[in-house]
Amino acid sequence: MTRVKICGITTTDDLRAVVAAGADAIGLTVDVDVDTPREITPQRAETLAAATPPFVTTVLVTMPKTVAEAIELVERIDPDAVQIHGTLTVEELSTLSESVRAAVLPAVEAEAASRYESVADALLVDSLDEAGAGGTGETTDWERTRAAVDALTTPVVLAGGLTPENVADAVAVVEPFAVDVASGVESDPGRKDHEAVSAFVRAAGGRP
Repeated sequence: MTRVKICGITTTDDLRAVVAAGADAIGLTVDVDVDTPREITPQRAETLAAATPPFVTTVLVTMPKTVAEAIELVERIDPDAVQIHGTLTVEELSTLSESVRAAVLPAVEAEAASRYESVADALLVDSLDEAGAGGTGETTDWERTRAAVDALTTPVVLAGGLTPENVADAVAVVEPFAVDVASGVESDPGRKDHEAVSAFVRAAGGRP
């Protein structure tokens, strides 16, 4: 069954609702070079990560300028995984992977995915802007992403423009390891619509 990550958690109330809905992972956005209502402080991320129950994966989402910045943030927040956006090279991502115990998930576009496979525990395929940031709300090319899934042995997480209304179709076409959503399940910027979260989890898992 396709796993679900709900990204951009900012409050304990939303965290509880996402866990109750059956999400497999939550995303905590810290130190990104874009203006987003989902960004929280490292201290807040620490609190939310510590409050996440066992068997729900915590994912730090960040845009570090250097490997050292990424390592420092991972060591402080202690997530299960770190999702890297931005400009770190394959070599720098390899160094990061060797330096932290968290799984490393580079955010890439489908056509570039194979270049990162050797340094990634999983690959997040998203519609990225020029700075390498996600959260654009635009869907990826699902057919291209399916081709990447077929060509790779590394798990692929599909992101980009997903909603409760289209995620079942996306899963049927791409057959990803997991799907990732943020704005597609929000009532207000940075706040989750709890009914939409539940609907998304059900639809991603093929449940009505």
